[in-house]
Amino acid sequence: MTTNATNETQTTTVIAPEIVCGGCASSIKKALGNVEGVSEVDVDVASKKVTVKHGEMVSRGEIVAAMDDAGYSAA
Repeated sequence: MTTNATNETQTTTVIAPEIVCGGCASSIKKALGNVEGVSEVDVDVASKKVTVKHGEMVSRGEIVAAMDDAGYSAA
């Protein structure tokens, strides 16, 4: 997991081992898009990386919880 802050926008990257297809990516994007403060979600199926751009009020825990609720673990 990495988190970088720039001008109040943060970027958090997590690994989600269960990502195997575009459908997985869509489910994750939808779940994280529903988190207040998330502005952008990028899912790389090949590397199993999920990159989330969000406001400083969104914690890594909220991102992980939203993914867990959608059925995907994050590390």
